[in-house]
Amino acid sequence: MSRKTVIDWASAVHEDLNFSAAREWVDAAPGRKAAGYLPVYAPREILRACGMLPVGIHGGGDRLEIIRGDAFYQSYICHLPRSVIELAKSGRLDFLSAMLFPSTCDVIRNLSGVWKLEYPGLYVRYLDLPQVADPALARDFWAAELRELRDGLQAVSGRKADDQSLREAISIQNAARERVRELYRVRRDTPWRIPTEELYLLLRAAEIVPVETFMEKSRDYLAAVESEPSRLRDKCRVIVIGAFCEQPPLGLIKTIERSGCFIVDDDFLLGNRLVDEEIPVEGDPLLNIADALARHALKTSVLYEPDSEGKRKLVRDRARAANADGVIFASASFCDPALLDRPMLRAGAEAAGIPCIAFKYSENSGQFQQFREQAGTFADSIKLWGGSA
Repeated sequence: MSRKTVIDWASAVHEDLNFSAAREWVDAAPGRKAAGYLPVYAPREILRACGMLPVGIHGGGDRLEIIRGDAFYQSYICHLPRSVIELAKSGRLDFLSAMLFPSTCDVIRNLSGVWKLEYPGLYVRYLDLPQVADPALARDFWAAELRELRDGLQAVSGRKADDQSLREAISIQNAARERVRELYRVRRDTPWRIPTEELYLLLRAAEIVPVETFMEKSRDYLAAVESEPSRLRDKCRVIVIGAFCEQPPLGLIKTIERSGCFIVDDDFLLGNRLVDEEIPVEGDPLLNIADALARHALKTSVLYEPDSEGKRKLVRDRARAANADGVIFASASFCDPALLDRPMLRAGAEAAGIPCIAFKYSENSGQFQQFREQAGTFADSIKLWGGSA
């Protein structure tokens, strides 16, 4: 299968606001159910073990006009919750049997309450992610939360998530996360071979379709990348930080990479790889899932970081690991976690001699000229005066 065929498929899944791929899976066999989850993270192992299809719910971008969603939220918050409510009120999420809301920020916490009021017959749960410095305490707390989540989802799906099904789910999700890491490694090492817009589309589709489909399509994509000729290009290498929840429009990603930059690391769709180590299959599966998040989660603004000095070192370490020349701090407008962290992260980067720029976006942004000018000027300045120290 050619890479164009794979990317065309991924683009079609991404553009389809009716979630046809997920609906087809649900309708293919009696008793199948799907569970939606918002960014940044949800334990997909438990959803799968309960027989449910995990479906990542993001906003509709510039393809969805917000009418009813504006009635639920004030204008001075991010665009994501209004867009998600619009998806629901237009009937596009009516195939879901559950909705999970991770503790990203106060806006998402409130959105879970809105959902309970608007859809009282739906299973709705706010995922209170562990926010303590002690990994053992975080593990025990999260394991207790996971047990309650498992019990609730079992009641919805009618399928018991026993240890065997949980271990099978852990195994396939381990393989999926390793595949995502492989895609990121290839892009980091040879970014001219994997444009970020293609990687993004592939991972966006992965949040809609069964994991087996993603594994098949990503294997075909990597094989095509390996076999098709590519040309080395001279661009500066950048990492994009802050876009972990509300996703940037695809046009913004294209703009950055067409303005003289290679994106070699990013925060896009972070839930696909938030757990950075393989989860053990043997032993208590729920405790293993909990321990993996408590000890091996990637650093992000939605999880507690006890040491502010650690934040100042974070960007420096990421830039060095990716051999990046500079950092683009790109966050959704009014994103409190990202914008509150930005001063510390940027101060650490600049103290290490790493060039930085910053801007804000909305998922429905349609004009990219200002971003093109900023990214292009940034790339030119790095080529003229050098990158990170």
